[in-house]
Amino acid sequence: MASIESLKERYENLDRLIQDGPEASIDSAIIMSFDYEPSCGESTVRIDTDEFTAVCPWTGLPDYGTLSITYEPHELCIELKSLKYYLLSYRDVGIVQESAANRILDDLVGACKPRCMEVVLDYKVRGGLHTVVTATYPGEGLPS
Repeated sequence: MASIESLKERYENLDRLIQDGPEASIDSAIIMSFDYEPSCGESTVRIDTDEFTAVCPWTGLPDYGTLSITYEPHELCIELKSLKYYLLSYRDVGIVQESAANRILDDLVGACKPRCMEVVLDYKVRGGLHTVVTATYPGEGLPS
């Protein structure tokens, strides 16, 4: 049986086994949008997934979270299948949680130019800490 002392070096080398990808592998070009045609007034769109995954840039370990996107369309709406593939491009990317929320907001605002948008990333507890990151455009968020 291996002792704690004999496993120490192998344990310290575990971090080197997990490789994360660069932020450049996030593919915002795949986000598609379509014309928004309100029939009887304005709408608020809310999109949720509990399957958001990125990677801690320091440890290479996965960060899991629930992502909520709420926006008021102006002329365009986000096409959902392309959004799903865009979000999947984060899966192996080393990115801090705050940057992930802001990057998603920036990319989606660029794709659909909404009246306003809010992105909330509610991460699973990791290391005893729970983190929720909220990013808004144009800055004050959506009314509740």
